[in-house]
Amino acid sequence: MIGIRRTVIDGEVVGPGFVMSATYGHFTAMQVRNRRVRGLGPHLARLEAASRELFGAAPDAELILGSIRTLLGEDIRDASVRVYVLAEDRVRVVAMAGPPVDVSGTPQSVRTVVYQRFLPHIKHVGGFPQVYLRQQAAGFDEALLTTEDGLISEGAITNLGCIGGGRVVWPDAPMLRGITMRLIQETLEREGVPQEHRPLRAADLTGYDTVFLTNSRGITQVGSVDGLPLDAQAAPMRWLLDRYEAIPWDEV
Repeated sequence: MIGIRRTVIDGEVVGPGFVMSATYGHFTAMQVRNRRVRGLGPHLARLEAASRELFGAAPDAELILGSIRTLLGEDIRDASVRVYVLAEDRVRVVAMAGPPVDVSGTPQSVRTVVYQRFLPHIKHVGGFPQVYLRQQAAGFDEALLTTEDGLISEGAITNLGCIGGGRVVWPDAPMLRGITMRLIQETLEREGVPQEHRPLRAADLTGYDTVFLTNSRGITQVGSVDGLPLDAQAAPMRWLLDRYEAIPWDEV
């Protein structure tokens, strides 16, 4: 359903004029297809862990699930959904639905930008820095956040990974461990595929068979970093996508 916009607060639908004003809280973002979500359990676990860290308590999982179900109603089967846990006068669960979005199949261009997120392990609200940095990377598809000495941590709205030498390599730096990243790591671990975290700089990316980005939309290949072309081999990317696409969808 193209153009959908709907908001639910604590399980109740609110009018179209609702404006979210809370600046203290966190959220998770997911793609819903046929009323199913990849990694629903990890999404709920993320909301619980962050709530306990920020507020000392977590909303009931049934309230979150009920809010998503109410959000979808009887008419929405595919959507982009965000679930926020926010503190205003009290802790509230806010769920929002927008049009579904699929990952780009075109290799992406990325630009490195010096910036590190505050409390990077939490997907917190107040994303002004990431929006600003993506604007600073105008002409590129994504910004890669680095330390002052060039160590890559994550993308503005993605995680980065590399394939080479029969293993998958992730940055060794503080980051938000995205749900798609977690699902891939767990899948590869079950298959016995070697993985490691390693300090990565932009120049290091040229040494890998494939560099990729992950977020709630899926997995996409990186074609260049700071204007420098990368090897974008099709076979390792297809190998990774096959494993991602085999991850089951959970009914909401």
